[in-house]
Amino acid sequence: MDVVALGFAGLATLPTTGRLLGVDVGDVRLGLAVTDPGQVVATPLDTVASSPDPEEVAAIVLAAVADEQPVAVVVGYPRTMAGREGSAAQRCRVVAEHVADTSDLPVLLWDERLSTVEAERSLLEGDMRRRRRREVVDRVAASLILRGVLEARRLQPGGGSTWR
Repeated sequence: MDVVALGFAGLATLPTTGRLLGVDVGDVRLGLAVTDPGQVVATPLDTVASSPDPEEVAAIVLAAVADEQPVAVVVGYPRTMAGREGSAAQRCRVVAEHVADTSDLPVLLWDERLSTVEAERSLLEGDMRRRRRREVVDRVAASLILRGVLEARRLQPGGGSTWR
């Protein structure tokens, strides 16, 4: 299966029902989130130790695929603020390609600039202690990545949005 690079054009390749698995690849931790089968709600799932080796990260994602049985995987793609592919985005692309090649699931790279910052901000607003925030911020970021995909799909023509 091919990796669908970057967002909106790739939304049409994702199945519209069944669980999606969201992945936030970090240097230290990997955040995972899932949608419900109707793809209405994204829920933080887990945070696991990451690895500098993209193939090891892909193995972690593939284990989550085996456990959660998603119909597709969405990998956060942290482009630079200038919109370029830096080293972090390159690493995520390698992870996504390995997951796509190994799982036969569609894999979408989704622009996730500042998702971790947004997750951290929402946890701070919830008055969560620093240690606990560190434990959950990556899975919350993964759920924000999935929420972005779900919202983009709803806003597309014929995507089920009630906004006109």
